[in-house]
Amino acid sequence: MVKHCLSLADLGAGAIEAILEEAARLKQERLEPGYRRALKGRSVAVVFEKPSTRTRLSFEVGIHELGAQPVIVMAEHSQIGRGETLEDTARMLSRFVHAVVCRTSAHQRLETLAAHAAIPVINGLSDAFHPCQVLADLLTVRESFSEPWSALKVAWIGDGNNMARSWAVAAGLLGFKLDVASPQGFALDEAWTTKVSRGHVSLVKTPEAAVTGAHVVTTDVWTSMGQEAETAARLAAFAGFEVNDALMAQADEASIFLHCLPAHRGEEVSAAVIDGSRSRVWDEAENRLHAQKALLLYLMR
Repeated sequence: MVKHCLSLADLGAGAIEAILEEAARLKQERLEPGYRRALKGRSVAVVFEKPSTRTRLSFEVGIHELGAQPVIVMAEHSQIGRGETLEDTARMLSRFVHAVVCRTSAHQRLETLAAHAAIPVINGLSDAFHPCQVLADLLTVRESFSEPWSALKVAWIGDGNNMARSWAVAAGLLGFKLDVASPQGFALDEAWTTKVSRGHVSLVKTPEAAVTGAHVVTTDVWTSMGQEAETAARLAAFAGFEVNDALMAQADEASIFLHCLPAHRGEEVSAAVIDGSRSRVWDEAENRLHAQKALLLYLMR
């Protein structure tokens, strides 16, 4: 049976732990010959229907370092952008490459691709989930804390978006506490959250309530790609949700700050926080490379 990763729920707790352990080894032994040849002779298509910096760089470099051939497919330069069906695209890709990463908008497009592919399909980002980013975030947390997951608290500040959903799935699987603070109208769906979180996620009304005692404070931009028309309304709605020094002071004294990037200093996070001593955003960005290499090995090996 072909394994996919459209959400962290497709992996489960045991697989996530194994992937994080492998990622840590890959990071430590990045240029070891054995890892460079692990996927020698294979090819991975990386399909972009949305622009990217970190996703493209981390997957293209990571696939190369594993000995495989990355094949970058820009939708606007391919038949996908001219109306070829996803069903036909999945069947075609399955004859040429050994796995496909797809960065898109509607999550249903990934589900259709996976349903008709005979190779692993990885979610490089969708409007519902961003599993690769949260795998990198979890690796960064593991590098910063030795406590078991059950002893840790994560605070999500901001939009109940694909990142917040991925954190909620991770909390339900691994058992850490997650408090999500969002403005009215932008919160995670309560029924869905209750279903996936297994009692580990709380939806709170204020950033202060979320960060109290938190080991990890994390956020995202207030206006994501495709939401530019909502910028003014979102800036007004999210006023008071900036992660700044005053907010971080209420977190655990050893707390760290994460952001999936790109960041808007002075909106969702202050320059003092993202460029300060508690920030781990550059380790987090690098960890996309190592976590995704481990994920590729898990799905393809």
